Amino acid sequence: MRCPAKVNLYLRVVGRRPDGYHELVTVMQPLTLADELTVTLAGEGISLRCDRPEMPQGEDNLVWRAARQFQEETGLTPGVRLGLAKRIPVAAGLGGGSSNAAGTLLALNELAGKPLPQRDLHRLASLLGADVPFFLARRPAVGRGAGTQLSAVTLLPYWYLLVNPGAPLSTRWVYENLDLAGLPGPPATEAWDPEHPETWVRNDLGTVALKRFPELTQLLAGLSGAGAWCQGVSGSGPTLFGLFPTREAAHQAGLRLRRTFRGWLAVARGLTGPEPETTWEHDVWTI
Repeated sequence: MRCPAKVNLYLRVVGRRPDGYHELVTVMQPLTLADELTVTLAGEGISLRCDRPEMPQGEDNLVWRAARQFQEETGLTPGVRLGLAKRIPVAAGLGGGSSNAAGTLLALNELAGKPLPQRDLHRLASLLGADVPFFLARRPAVGRGAGTQLSAVTLLPYWYLLVNPGAPLSTRWVYENLDLAGLPGPPATEAWDPEHPETWVRNDLGTVALKRFPELTQLLAGLSGAGAWCQGVSGSGPTLFGLFPTREAAHQAGLRLRRTFRGWLAVARGLTGPEPETTWEHDVWTI
């Protein structure tokens, strides 16, 4: 199973909730960039093997916890064997861990004969993390509340040039350092015209990422200079994105940035709804 990354094209922090989470309005699009997850029922207990040895292989990993939660919810008795090949950078604002957890729930539900309806999968996903429910549907959505109240939104299959300097950034740290009082006010209307993303792309968390890594400001300027319709920070950062109308435009911009940038850089397509996973691999390049 492929577990797609995502980009937050719009993320406005409305305030802090009594439960400690922040109140959000965010527009998210899944990408053809994806991790590879294998799930089998065998033996006893839960085991996880990842091709990134620095990542936790036990209960500290969100994938492992998703499998345990599914077992406890359904009474699933066979053991679960999980394999994970990482292609999405870790702690990069692209939702890789959340997507892996959602993929685990989907795969286990399929293997077990679909004992859980969508509403129960959504509930379990919400317990694992605010971004996890979004990845159950694999289509663009507007998230509200903590990000778990989802509604459909129409987006085009934008082409993304993704740029990451290689330094992970903790989502928790970003929220802890967010100056709520200093954020711009709400827009006059919340409208996300898919033909004109340059009029609404915004991320309140980007202010923290840019302060932590000042070099990101130059990279944003580089994306603009390379012809991006618009550019911004995804999630809590530090991954930046530029939007392009075509595959070739995004690829050429990536080659241009590669002349001076030595971090992680990739091109991917935005997903607009369910489609065969076999089509995704043709629309991802690491430059």
